[in-house]
Amino acid sequence: MAFDRALNMASTTDQDASVLEVMHDTTYRYATDVALAHHVAYLQPAATPFQQLESFRIGVAPQPSVARTDEDVFGNHRFHFSLDVPHPKLAVRAVSRVRITPRFVGFEPHATSPWADVAGRLAYRAGGRYGPQSEFAYPSPFIPRHRELGNYAATSFTATRSIASGAIDLMHRIHRDFKYDADSTEISTPVLEAFNQRRGVCQDFAHVMIGGLRTMGLAARYVSGYLLTQPRPGRPRMIGADASHAWVSVWCPNLDGSSTWLDLDPTNDLIPSTSHVTLAVGRDFGDVSPLRGIIRGGGDHKLTVGVTVRPVDERAA
Repeated sequence: MAFDRALNMASTTDQDASVLEVMHDTTYRYATDVALAHHVAYLQPAATPFQQLESFRIGVAPQPSVARTDEDVFGNHRFHFSLDVPHPKLAVRAVSRVRITPRFVGFEPHATSPWADVAGRLAYRAGGRYGPQSEFAYPSPFIPRHRELGNYAATSFTATRSIASGAIDLMHRIHRDFKYDADSTEISTPVLEAFNQRRGVCQDFAHVMIGGLRTMGLAARYVSGYLLTQPRPGRPRMIGADASHAWVSVWCPNLDGSSTWLDLDPTNDLIPSTSHVTLAVGRDFGDVSPLRGIIRGGGDHKLTVGVTVRPVDERAA
């Protein structure tokens, strides 16, 4: 069956732990000097039971006048920095090393609760018990509620189907029905526009899937991160040629009452394993944008982003 194929990829592609190095470079070049700037970056990989952060460093040029690190409401690491000297250019480099072990080996979609039961548990009731997963069951700035998204998702959720089986089927359908097109959308493109044109980038694929799940009354998170890609046979890995990635995490309580978040990558039609590096989770892209800020001055600007993800043993070689 279709979901078996996705699980197969999660459990057999990368059986052992992988150690990956990520280098993320961001450069802004301004038409005129920026006099004052305040920025926040989500560039430090998360520490989870399946992802160990072995090292992390971040550098900023010019040197920030103020810099601090904290956690947001979702537990993500944030790096705040300010510059109060005129600068025509801003450069930020983050270098990470992570050890990742397979996340969903042995996961059984049919052993999760029926999706309708899950939606019932997430429905708002005055005086009802609050669960932190409900934070991700309602509309957010980039993903408002649209009936069209719910109607599309509903095909995957028959009356008695389990939550994981339905979500995996929805992932397959989005991958099949939508075309990856880097020139079709921008960061600000509304989710319904990407849905109607059936094309976009990983951010759009994730937003469409999350919108459909939430309209069905289910909880789904936006995951920001990176993906290890493979160079063409016989060709070296291109430095800086990769990009940030995004996928979906859906709340899938099991029949025994235990709870899990199942990651699904609709852009690549697979369940993430040891090639996906998790940076942060939020309601949508706006919560976990890798780098954003407020500046005074600057005029027009040019943004350049380069990402390299590679195995540590390849780097040593």
